[in-house]
Amino acid sequence: MGTFFTRIKNATRSDGRDGIDVRALKALDAVATATELDAVTGPARALVKGLPLGGLRGVLHGRPLGHPLHPTLVQLPVGAWLSAAALDLTPRCERPARLLVALGVIAAAPAAMTGWIDWAEQHEQQMRTGLLHAACMAAAIGLYGGSWMARSSGRHQLGRALGFTGLAATGAGAAIGGHLAYRQAAGANKAEPVPHLVEPRWYPLGRPEEFTTGAPARRMAGEVPVVVVREPDGRIHVLADRCSHSSGPLSQGEVDDGCIRCPWHGSVFRLADGWNVDGPATAPQPRFTTRLDANGNLQARLPDAG
Repeated sequence: MGTFFTRIKNATRSDGRDGIDVRALKALDAVATATELDAVTGPARALVKGLPLGGLRGVLHGRPLGHPLHPTLVQLPVGAWLSAAALDLTPRCERPARLLVALGVIAAAPAAMTGWIDWAEQHEQQMRTGLLHAACMAAAIGLYGGSWMARSSGRHQLGRALGFTGLAATGAGAAIGGHLAYRQAAGANKAEPVPHLVEPRWYPLGRPEEFTTGAPARRMAGEVPVVVVREPDGRIHVLADRCSHSSGPLSQGEVDDGCIRCPWHGSVFRLADGWNVDGPATAPQPRFTTRLDANGNLQARLPDAG
């Protein structure tokens, strides 16, 4: 781990021009490149992916919601702990503060579970940053657990001290989580920019006979890569090629039973409409309308294109 801390130290080294905010950002960016952490991420990822969750895994990812479930669930423990801190500053509120601390600790369990499920399907840089986020939140849960025990035994001063320390750890974890979500785009819909990058017109993709039945092929619709799949009955489907989950190349995936599976994390999309039916993806793939021009060439455009 010496190399890891040296990497962070070098990233935060300043010549006087960088403020503490810039140095903090550089430190977090350095965590994402710290390959030393892979000795932990590898076994942890295998453990999480090996959990026998079945269809529950998609629910924990947030597929029924259309976006990750984890950010939704974290609101309860964080809200409870913030409220407990406010009550700790109010006279004669020990009991409700203790109940809120307990509620936060209990609610942190499902929030943590969804976080780990999402984490196991992220790329290496996100997983390394995610470890730091998880460490901060684990520290917060431990501190609040200790606060709960101290309050329950009548040691309210110690309970408050542990609670405020836990709140600081929660704030650090939340800041790293924000960095992970917005700077590193963990959980974001990677296919969302497609409608903004594709001009509203028909794009030539080739002759229908060029496409082997059941074999995905990559073509370009302007600057955007698309995957073209020809079915046995002659129907041709065109979807955005980059997976909405983590930008994996669907054109390198497998086609089966009217769906295409991403080769990176196993997200499955229905060819007919791009709907995400399995895997960690919570958003569908943009689907293109197709036609044959007067010369029999395949063309495609987005459905709402003019």
